[in-house]
Amino acid sequence: MTSVCLYFKVHQPYRLKDYKYGDIGVSHCYEDADTNKELINEVADNCYLPANEILFNAIKNHQGRFKISFSISGTTLELLQQYRPDVINSFKKLVDTGCVELLTETYYHSYSFLFSKKEFRRQINKHSALVEEIFGITPTIFRNTELIYNNELARLISGLGFKGLLCEGMERILKGRTANQLYAAPYNGDFGLLLRNTSLSDDIAFRYGDANWCQHPLTAEKYANWLHAHPENTEVINLFMDYETFGIHKKKESGILNFLEALPDFVLANNHFQFSTPSSVLDEYYPKDIYNVPKTVSWEGKPDFNLLGSNRIKQDNLLKKLYSIERMVNTYSCNKAIDCWGKLQSADHLYFTGEKQTENDNIKHENIFPDEEEAFQNYNNILIDFEISLIKANIEYRKINSTLNISAFILY
Repeated sequence: MTSVCLYFKVHQPYRLKDYKYGDIGVSHCYEDADTNKELINEVADNCYLPANEILFNAIKNHQGRFKISFSISGTTLELLQQYRPDVINSFKKLVDTGCVELLTETYYHSYSFLFSKKEFRRQINKHSALVEEIFGITPTIFRNTELIYNNELARLISGLGFKGLLCEGMERILKGRTANQLYAAPYNGDFGLLLRNTSLSDDIAFRYGDANWCQHPLTAEKYANWLHAHPENTEVINLFMDYETFGIHKKKESGILNFLEALPDFVLANNHFQFSTPSSVLDEYYPKDIYNVPKTVSWEGKPDFNLLGSNRIKQDNLLKKLYSIERMVNTYSCNKAIDCWGKLQSADHLYFTGEKQTENDNIKHENIFPDEEEAFQNYNNILIDFEISLIKANIEYRKINSTLNISAFILY
């Protein structure tokens, strides 16, 4: 049978407040609590709850033949615990069916793999622990931020005990081979790589609802027929996308929730097709070929990671500054400072400093700043204040030569 592996990324960051240059050294609170609450409520009501209910009914109606997977960032789980415990219960209800797999990722949806392996491992462990605490399961599959991947990542994640990970199926690496089978990393044959089918995933995540697309309108029946048209020896078709596609990026009025509701019926109408979780794909198939990625890539084949536009050099400098303070952050073992640093690592803050987005762009999150330059300056001001606070704490620590609670300086 051909497996359809349907995976959703669920992520919301902590939003940063409007932080002016004059706030440096005066205010050490960086978080906009009101916006956090407003946006998590919006995504909960328009996406998470209605989409979860659709998926639960599909699992029930198909008596376990419909299976899906999620990775839910640590920041999202924290925000839901604080503001929308009903959504946490909704995800628990899904997991309890036994047809839903949860994956591990970087806790803060960060670029830590590229800058600090120590911090990367900390976030993986922290995320796995929270998933186990809330849902009572230990994930065995990993997904990196923006599907950032190279051969080194496979070795590292395999060494941490995971049995596979998700990455992008890139034509220039596949060189004519299909993305619709399980691959292995070089010198790591027992570790499975599930490659995203870029075209079919983006047909839903990006092109759905585009009146200028030659396949518009996209119906669940048409889409299922595209899946069914694959050769009989096709092993797995990996469809990876943001969960916010359903009700946020694509509004309910577009028909996207109806599309999601109808899709399982049409796919499973063909008895040669089944839905599978990443773990079940790894159990059912064995890698037949090597996916060799010596240089770092991310989703849709973007080099290194998904930063945007004319601010790229500034963005690189922000990232270098962010990770240059790691030693100072960890000097005092102050959980509040470490968590503050972690929240500042969320990739969204860098994303917002890229080129200005238009209403037609399928952006991942609402940008509260009017333009990319203001977003950049805001984030830079916060990093400056955070670094100064750490330096002050370091000076005071050395002066008194005793443990210092640096939360006196850092109040996130």
